[in-house]
Amino acid sequence: MNGEHGAFTVDSEQATVDFGARLARDVVRPGMLVTLRGELGAGKTVLARAILQGLGAADVVNSPTFNLVQTYPVAGGGVAHHFDLYRLESAAELEGIGFRDYLDGAAVVLVEWPQRAAGFLPPADVAVTLATVPDDAQARALTCSVAPR
Repeated sequence: MNGEHGAFTVDSEQATVDFGARLARDVVRPGMLVTLRGELGAGKTVLARAILQGLGAADVVNSPTFNLVQTYPVAGGGVAHHFDLYRLESAAELEGIGFRDYLDGAAVVLVEWPQRAAGFLPPADVAVTLATVPDDAQARALTCSVAPR
């Protein structure tokens, strides 16, 4: 999936986890920015956890909502940085924590709520949007775009 866009529905949390594992295995590489959009409860953290575990993160993966960022060692000696921008008050806060330094070209950077930093983030290499499906509490509509590399 390179330079592609896809839209589909998953029918369970496990299917979201499976999708994240496939992204980690087949698409996500060091130096990529991965953005995850969706309303509260759409499954962004579930997907982030699956991607991080698929990259080899052995630590327990939780949402970094109160920390803003959590860093995980991943397979091959690399790292992945997981940002949750839900509580971000302004993009200037990202400048204050040195966000651009995290985009060093070697780490995978996952960002939940990227719209909170509109105009600050570079274009995503992988952009996923999750949405709940009316009348099915377990299902999620996913759209995924992968920029050409």
